[in-house]
Amino acid sequence: MKPWRWLLLLIVIMLIGSLAWNWLAADPGYVLIRIRGWRIEATAVGALLVLIALWLVAAFAWWLLRWPFGALSRRHRRISRERLRDGLVAMAEGRNAEAGRALERAAMHAPLRAPALLAAAEAAHRRGESNRAFELLDGAAQYSPQAARMLRARILRREGRAEEALALLSPEADAGRLPPSGWHELVLSALAADQPRRARIALEPLRKSNALGAHGYAALETRVLAANLAAAEDLQSLQSLWNALSRTQKQAPEILLAYTRASARVGAPTDALNEIEAALKREWSPPLLAVYGELADENAAARLRVAEGWLPAHPNDTALLVALGRLRLRAGQPQRARDALRRALALQSGCSDGWETLGEVHSALGDPTEALRCYANALRVSRAQPAIITARDTADTGAFAVEERDQHGVPRLPDQPHTAAR
Repeated sequence: MKPWRWLLLLIVIMLIGSLAWNWLAADPGYVLIRIRGWRIEATAVGALLVLIALWLVAAFAWWLLRWPFGALSRRHRRISRERLRDGLVAMAEGRNAEAGRALERAAMHAPLRAPALLAAAEAAHRRGESNRAFELLDGAAQYSPQAARMLRARILRREGRAEEALALLSPEADAGRLPPSGWHELVLSALAADQPRRARIALEPLRKSNALGAHGYAALETRVLAANLAAAEDLQSLQSLWNALSRTQKQAPEILLAYTRASARVGAPTDALNEIEAALKREWSPPLLAVYGELADENAAARLRVAEGWLPAHPNDTALLVALGRLRLRAGQPQRARDALRRALALQSGCSDGWETLGEVHSALGDPTEALRCYANALRVSRAQPAIITARDTADTGAFAVEERDQHGVPRLPDQPHTAAR
């Protein structure tokens, strides 16, 4: 309250007090109490003050009588809060066994029982005692059923029992009564159970809750949409899903990769490859290049001309060189494919795709010994082992130095990541 309001209230109280005093001064009243020979006389104001004093004395006496019992209750409450605090800190530090003991003891205090049992169930799951975690959740469900159900579904999903988690969440989801954590868990469980359509349906209530924030929701949405595209059964359903996406969603590399692979699977990669070409004009992406070279359609010569047009601006890009190797091999140019792949491996010897494609090139050139060595290198690199390099692999080691600029024309360092234009 502002100071002037306090001043106004004080003036009003003084005014009421003065009026009451003037009213009582003329006739303060008379109170007479006679009991067993005792006679008590007082004014009405005095009797009222005496009653107030007696009420205060009785209240103080009652407080004194209750104080020992209240002290025990306060001590129990303080100890329970300390145990809850220590248990949460121990769980955050990874001391799950100690955390479980402290949290289960904190649950003995009724007001803290629900959060303590939920945290104790999480600690039990972290130390590998799933049965104990479910027992604790059974107890927590008596006080906080929604939270216990969400945590049970999360534990089931973590244990690879996504179908059971979905069955647990589905009744509440169908009724629209899931909390934000429930919708999030439903999306993750549906993805783990290979039911991307169910995950996509749960995205809208999760978006409305704003539980994940803009970045977290965008990442999850991209994952769900990519899974839906990858699960498309035929060309018609794939195109229906793709056309339903917004322009921003279509530009996400993960979604575009899923669409391209699904298009190749249903036998119509042309539109997807055109989308990749448009995306690479907007933003350079090595993963998209790898798919472009891997899934090129029957018009390999035209795709090769497009890819070679990117080479002057990105002469040191390993993904582009590997893609060129694949496209040149498909176009019937194994010698040129070998040159591109040798350069790619000279720049990055740990590229398993490059070694595998080089093995295919040597097979096409009639050199099975060298092809087997390249396949062996691809296997070694995939196992994080160093490749066996020969002089033939390092024939071209010069890395061209070219000036790279971003979308604003500012020079960029060679290792600086590419960013999309705003």
